[in-house]
Amino acid sequence: MDRKISEPRHPVLVTGSSGHVGANLVRRLLDDGVRVRVLSRRESGNEALDGLDVERAHADIRDLDATRRALEGCAGVYHCAAMVSTIDGNRAHRRELFECNVLGTRNVLQAARETGAGRVVVTGSFSAVGYDLDDPSAPSDESMPFYPMERTMPYERSKVLVEHECLRAAAIGQDVVIATCCAVVGGADYLPSRLGRTLCDYANGKLHAYVDGGFAFVAARDIVAGHLLCMRHGRSGEKYIFASEYKTISDILDLYEEATGIPRPHRRIPAPIMYAFSEVASFYLSRFHPNFPQRFTPGAIRLLKMRRRANIDKARQELGYRPTSIRAAVREAYAFHYGRNAIRNPDARPPSPVPAASPPGPAADEAARPMADRPA
Repeated sequence: MDRKISEPRHPVLVTGSSGHVGANLVRRLLDDGVRVRVLSRRESGNEALDGLDVERAHADIRDLDATRRALEGCAGVYHCAAMVSTIDGNRAHRRELFECNVLGTRNVLQAARETGAGRVVVTGSFSAVGYDLDDPSAPSDESMPFYPMERTMPYERSKVLVEHECLRAAAIGQDVVIATCCAVVGGADYLPSRLGRTLCDYANGKLHAYVDGGFAFVAARDIVAGHLLCMRHGRSGEKYIFASEYKTISDILDLYEEATGIPRPHRRIPAPIMYAFSEVASFYLSRFHPNFPQRFTPGAIRLLKMRRRANIDKARQELGYRPTSIRAAVREAYAFHYGRNAIRNPDARPPSPVPAASPPGPAADEAARPMADRPA
């Protein structure tokens, strides 16, 4: 299938441009000279877009007609918008997850087809990737099916259905690629993300204990590079996992201490005890205080206990993906939050300069070039 290549008069559309991945992606595209149109809701916090030279289209992706109008004249779509949650929530919460993530993705794909917008790169989630049932800590790759026979979070299930929408679209000939994202660490975290809030809590002296475990983390710059590589080099109908490094929570706390100068907590709460406590707390908060931010939910603790690792061989071999370091990403995240005055602890030291990351390699360099400058 021939893919529509952007020219200077054709913008690239980014959904979810106020979120962590979207905000970093928009900045990278602008730095590379790409014309960008962002799709956002008027009622959402759009601080991430302040001062940026972007076209703005206001629409809710649950509204197909409004989404179709937003995509008119675009050539290339990055669909980063998603509702992220680690709670079971109530009935209304679960329905909102389904409508935003699943129906929203269906609408973006349909609107892209009907407007001739070309390739759509959809942000996927590592939580929707399967794992070795006998050893969940063994590295997971794109071929492993999601296991639905145990308790999973509504968010995880919604992202599996997002992939189904992408594959359904690919089956009828649409050009779509899935960029699978692990836990993101880095700057331009305006909302902020759960990891961003945790870093701020740590630097402000509010984190006194932790539950150990581990997960695959990805630097913001790396997941952005992954999206660009998917747009230019990915095979339609395929998904690619992007991770930087596996880290335990203890490892992350060491990096927080290094960046902030605040001593890390050494009190570790056994996961089974924290899991039991979180079940009670989350049940109560989800039903009676649904807007209260929950840090340690049963779903989050379950994922940490699994110590899941990511196999990124496919992205390396097919796309030329070359990850950078989580240490640098933590320092970038701290510098960002410190610069926004989110760090109020006088004992937290000013951020040190972040060394430039190693270049992402020839394939990523080619993917980052403005699309009008690339051969068709």
